[in-house]
Amino acid sequence: MTQTKNDSVTLTDNRNGKSYTLPLLDGSTGPSVIDVRKLYSETGHFTFDPGYTSTGSCESKITYIDGDNGILLHRGYRIEDLASKCTFLEVAYLLLYGELPDAAQLEEFTKTITYHTMVHEQLSFMLRGFRRDAHPMAIMCGTTGALSAFYHDSLDILDPRQREISAHRLIAKIPTMAAMAYKYSVGQPFVYPRNELSYAGNFLQMMFGVPAENWKDNPVLTKAMDRIFILHADHEQNASTSTVRMAGSSGANPFACIAAGIASLWGPAHGGANEAVLKMLNEIGSKDRIPEFLARAKDKNDPFRLMGFGHRVYKNYDPRASVMRESCHEVLDALGKRNDPLLALAMELERIALEDPYFVEKKLFPNVDFYSGIILKAMGFPVEMFTVLFAVARTVGWIAQWKEMIEDPAMKIGRPRQLYTGATERAFVPLSGRG
Repeated sequence: MTQTKNDSVTLTDNRNGKSYTLPLLDGSTGPSVIDVRKLYSETGHFTFDPGYTSTGSCESKITYIDGDNGILLHRGYRIEDLASKCTFLEVAYLLLYGELPDAAQLEEFTKTITYHTMVHEQLSFMLRGFRRDAHPMAIMCGTTGALSAFYHDSLDILDPRQREISAHRLIAKIPTMAAMAYKYSVGQPFVYPRNELSYAGNFLQMMFGVPAENWKDNPVLTKAMDRIFILHADHEQNASTSTVRMAGSSGANPFACIAAGIASLWGPAHGGANEAVLKMLNEIGSKDRIPEFLARAKDKNDPFRLMGFGHRVYKNYDPRASVMRESCHEVLDALGKRNDPLLALAMELERIALEDPYFVEKKLFPNVDFYSGIILKAMGFPVEMFTVLFAVARTVGWIAQWKEMIEDPAMKIGRPRQLYTGATERAFVPLSGRG
């Protein structure tokens, strides 16, 4: 493959000596891409890329990641600035509409989301049909998809106003359903939303409030929850986002598409990283065993991996981690849980790993999942709710990506190809002749 002077690449088929020229496309930043849309029609070949790790599936203006330099941008804004200076609903507005809201726009958007947080009362009867010990992600898959059975007035994906109403409903109702799933699992009554509270504060009171007493907002915990939502709001074309886009490309309604994203997120390789951190800490057990496990992590022949350190995308550092680390220490101080054995173990592991030459040289720094797992544990969230919180945060990113795709004139239904390695055509043998 060689690059020509006119921003294209030339492919040569060694079997027939023919050459084919494919254009190069430039984005606003990041690497150029080879446009292979006409590859099959012009050459009779298509590309082979399991996992699509070298394939651009869409054009997007929402999120940009530079993994080598530890950069995450939403609509051009650094995640560190957004997480430190904005509320989650400001970031949600940015992802949906492309610009940060002014004061009037934020007030109107906040009011709209706030007054959509109630769910149809019949949905609570559906939720009660699940077993008490059902995983909350199973409940989230079911109830999110079921929203399309309750809100028939916003299913026309070709109507811009209906798309917007569906977006608002999903962002508003997902936290309510998540809290309901938790309350159901512990046998407590559902707690209704309160319109005077912030998005994060309202979620916390639905999770941990009870009808017998007034729930009191803890500003440190609410701030930490809001930051967790911001830091997980969108992350480019990951597995769940690609799932939402793939489902949406068929014309499926947005509630079904988000349910598909939740199902994808449920996989332990995607949404379960912070849960894996706590499992690892429980396996380590005590501070005096940390050196043993660090040695195992350095041993290439040992399958043990230090969960919550390093990142598949970020080869330098996770830009979300510094903000999350700040919140982590604020939460532990506010709750007086520095001496909690598991959390104290996590802090000691963080300290040692940040000073260990092996981890520093390989840039295996604590990532967002390491700190979010510790925060959620300290705040009282059960481990099975961790991925649900990820889904609550990521819903706005999924919706923004879905909306962008639907509004793209170049949208086509997703249809990946394959490298077929099965049997070639065979003559059919009747049952009497087999044996």
